[in-house]
Amino acid sequence: MNKNLIIGQFTDAYLPITDGVVLTVKNYAHWIEKKYGKCIVICPSFPKFIDEDNFDIIRFFSIPMPLRPPYRMGIHYLDLKAIKRVEKIPFHIVHAHSPFSAGLFALETARKRKIPIVATFHTKYYDDFKSATKSDFLARIGVDIIVKFYEKVDQVWTVNSSTAKTLKEYGFKKEIEIIPNGTDIIPPENLEEYKEKINKIYNLSQDDNVFLYVGQLILHKNIKMLIESLYYLKMKGFSFKFLIVGTGKDEKYLKDLVRKLKLDKEVIFVGKIIDRELLKGFYARADLFLFPSLYDASPLVLQEAFALSCPSLLIKGSNASEGIIDGYNGFLSENNAISYANMIEKLIKNKPLLREVGKNAQKTLYRPWEKVIDEVVERYKELIFTYKKNF
Repeated sequence: MNKNLIIGQFTDAYLPITDGVVLTVKNYAHWIEKKYGKCIVICPSFPKFIDEDNFDIIRFFSIPMPLRPPYRMGIHYLDLKAIKRVEKIPFHIVHAHSPFSAGLFALETARKRKIPIVATFHTKYYDDFKSATKSDFLARIGVDIIVKFYEKVDQVWTVNSSTAKTLKEYGFKKEIEIIPNGTDIIPPENLEEYKEKINKIYNLSQDDNVFLYVGQLILHKNIKMLIESLYYLKMKGFSFKFLIVGTGKDEKYLKDLVRKLKLDKEVIFVGKIIDRELLKGFYARADLFLFPSLYDASPLVLQEAFALSCPSLLIKGSNASEGIIDGYNGFLSENNAISYANMIEKLIKNKPLLREVGKNAQKTLYRPWEKVIDEVVERYKELIFTYKKNF
């Protein structure tokens, strides 16, 4: 095994933020460092946070993002100390996980060193720009700038074919490689112990209908529709508990909506869960994972659900639903509250089917990060070899 590689992962978000891109970068770096060589994460600074990873991290100057707390906007060219540290590292390849400051930092590093650069398209940036600016025109300008960045790198990756299609719709015309996401969660043998832990914490009985959402609490993940669907379900006389794991800028709005719809007894805002062992318990206990997002590309929370054999209900045609065979390894619904509620009602009446579909999801869709990174490093090596040969 070649353990001489030196690889840079450049990202505009990293711990203590824990979104999908952050966890992807963390697992890339962890497994590369463990199996293949040296991996350094280059990311914005975060005041008072102390890095404790098993790989090196270089932080560069950043300022708060008022419209998206707790995210910070990195400005690498104002940090000469960070630039000099990066310049001293003899990278074989660099990987950009963002088209913004960190991506530009990676591109500058690659071109100065005459080494290849890979960039992953993780996110529906148009939706982010539209949410921040409330303007189609400005969102389109932002997307055009992003496309220009991806056109400058040596290879572009996305997490699935649906997300590749999104990038093509933005105007990108070059070839795109598909590299799927994975999860750091290993399926435990003692599922009942994990279930019982959650039952005790939230005073649940074995027979309670339990639904779960894990992720950021932001409106463009379609959570408003999800909560409205549960209101319809309650109006039809169904009893349930809905556990919401996560935080986000729209948390107050969603809590107000829950109170307005008189769902206070059914909906539990758990908050942020950092303990991965405890998080396993939520997936193990849930009868159904509710994830109606049209925004996410290939959410890591789905991989977590697959690992724990927790069946998922997604929206037909969403990027996140790629690979889901309705009724076999997951479930699909139309994108409206009544349809979503009707599907939940149908499924909760057939718990044997839920358990079977959850097991099929683990068998057909679950991917541990270690195996994903084996493929990633092979792709890196191919690109390094081709780049050297053609330079």
